[in-house]
Amino acid sequence: MENKTKKFKHLEKWHATLANCIRCGYCYEHCPMFKHTGWESDAPRAKIITAFGLLSGEVELSESAADKMFSCFFCGRCEAACSSGVTLTQIFTDARKDLVEMNFKGPGTTSTTKLNCARCLICVKACPHEARFFDGNAIVTDPSKCQSCGICIEVCPAGAADIEKHFGTAKIELIEKASNFLTSHDSAKAIIFACNWSYYPELQASILPESEIKDKEYEILVNMCGGRLEAHMLMAPFLQNAWGVMAACCTDNECRHDGNLRAKKTVESLRNTFKSIDINPERIQLVQIPPGDKALFQAQIDTFVADLNKMGPIR
Repeated sequence: MENKTKKFKHLEKWHATLANCIRCGYCYEHCPMFKHTGWESDAPRAKIITAFGLLSGEVELSESAADKMFSCFFCGRCEAACSSGVTLTQIFTDARKDLVEMNFKGPGTTSTTKLNCARCLICVKACPHEARFFDGNAIVTDPSKCQSCGICIEVCPAGAADIEKHFGTAKIELIEKASNFLTSHDSAKAIIFACNWSYYPELQASILPESEIKDKEYEILVNMCGGRLEAHMLMAPFLQNAWGVMAACCTDNECRHDGNLRAKKTVESLRNTFKSIDINPERIQLVQIPPGDKALFQAQIDTFVADLNKMGPIR
């Protein structure tokens, strides 16, 4: 049987870099997938070990191993936290290139296209990474280029674009989380949709159980990218008597997907709608936060909630 591990020509150049990983585990504390599943096999450290194993032949090349390599939101938090300076996302990208050439295509977190696709090519034009294209028969995704930003999902008029493994970031899941919070906390007033690139949520495993049930005024929900925000999701909390909604995204020139530009347009449109129906537009806001500046983000949230307390509920 042919040894497929010898075909990792793109990954091979990272052999020495892979050995630099000291297995400290700082990376998984920042990984949104690990925080969602709690499985270390979904964490960046496990992917590095898998990549090393594939190169050495110690890990069998399988659909399961390939799927782990195709599951990444490319938020870059693991790289920022890596004490050894390992360029994880570049390694994952090259591993994907090799896997695609060996007919392993995930999909993991890469976007897919359902049969109801109208072939309008809107997603192709909207993809900031040139990962989607028309092959003459259907819209397909290059898994080595897709960075799972989800913009294709939001622009698709037929709802045909999808990410099979959302790891808690799907629109329907976020709307449900917002609804559950608003209906289970007496003091609930606001929902904050945060971009993972500009906001680092605390490690979920370190949160004490009582903090989950303590009454609080707002809930922060991680949406991965501001480009995935859409009017329906931002308006949904108001149907559960929310007093206000805030959307946080990257600062200009920081978002690798240009998602902040889409978020600005979406929020501005909703603010104009609020004005037209005589609702204070300050109840829906967008803030731009530099990567990881939690102090600024918290200050913006505190000010927003204080303003909502002055306005009171929507009547």
